Amino acid sequence: MSFEIGPIRPPSEAVSLLIRVTRNCPWNRCRFCITYKGTQFSRRPVEEIKADITEVKRISERIRKISHQLNCGGDITAAVANSALREGGESFYHVARWLYCGGETVFLQDANSLLLKTGELVEILNFLKECFPRVTRVTTYARASTIARKTVAELASLRAAGLSRIHVGMESGCDEVLAYMEKGTTAGQLVEAGRKIKAAGISPCYYVILGLGGKRWARRHPVDTAKVLAGAEPDFIRLRTMAVVPGTALYELTARGDFQPLTEDEIVSEEKVLLEHLEGVDSYLVSDHVLNLLEEVRGHLLTDREKMLNVINRYLALPDEQRLNFRLGKRAGVYRRLDDMQNRQLYDEVAVEQARLAAEGRLEETLSSLQKQFI
Repeated sequence: MSFEIGPIRPPSEAVSLLIRVTRNCPWNRCRFCITYKGTQFSRRPVEEIKADITEVKRISERIRKISHQLNCGGDITAAVANSALREGGESFYHVARWLYCGGETVFLQDANSLLLKTGELVEILNFLKECFPRVTRVTTYARASTIARKTVAELASLRAAGLSRIHVGMESGCDEVLAYMEKGTTAGQLVEAGRKIKAAGISPCYYVILGLGGKRWARRHPVDTAKVLAGAEPDFIRLRTMAVVPGTALYELTARGDFQPLTEDEIVSEEKVLLEHLEGVDSYLVSDHVLNLLEEVRGHLLTDREKMLNVINRYLALPDEQRLNFRLGKRAGVYRRLDDMQNRQLYDEVAVEQARLAAEGRLEETLSSLQKQFI
């Protein structure tokens, strides 16, 4: 027993069942992305997808039987999940973990599920809810350019069938940055897509990459991004931090000096500019990726924006030595929040390592190496 699972999903879908409806990315040209390089995009046939959903149902029933055999009364415990892993491998464990976490959320993979015909997606969603009536949330990735081509009526039919959230890789609201990164999307399409999603009753979630404009667009990137977010007003804004990954076109451009990445402190300053220009925007902002330096920058922009700006200002106001201490402690997993530096024992432990690395001339190299492990 097994079914097909794609390579990625949003962090917020960590406990969701993954159902693959398309394979890979239809665009696959973004200069900063390596996820689908060397792969071919394809749409999976509806019957093949429904067969996978049926297989998930079979696996679910088998796992319930394992639970009864272990005298767990049908409940999915950690022991049941581990037993499922021994019996059936990755597919069994994935379903067991999903059931253990409630079995209520589903994520449709891969990069742009809305390229399927609307009627096909409706059929898939209806079949999914028929097989798993307890599912309360179904989400997916989609490109803004694809959403912009859909009518509100089409999107509303997807909402009626159970699609509740669409994750959109916005990355930037600056057309120059979008063009340079070969994103294949415009600021206008991003605004239109957000408005259509909301008009259809679906929750839009937009992703922003801090530092994507590099030094050339260090000001335009956050300011223009804020304008687009104000126009689209997604329910969620999720921050990511720019990372130049080997094997990407952007890596080669950086090596040639055409693209100049921002330092971590410059990225935090850019984050501040973004937040300063998001006044009055009715969205919840989340910094939910370990690569982000200030993960505690999160909250509703209408009520928590000043609190988030205070976190950023606190960091930027630290002396150089203390900012380096926080960066090293954060990247090494000693700190999660700025307040963790108040723990004198932790601070001193990091300071000792900081001094050693500085004396050896390896501090920035080590910080870079630690950061790369999260890419």
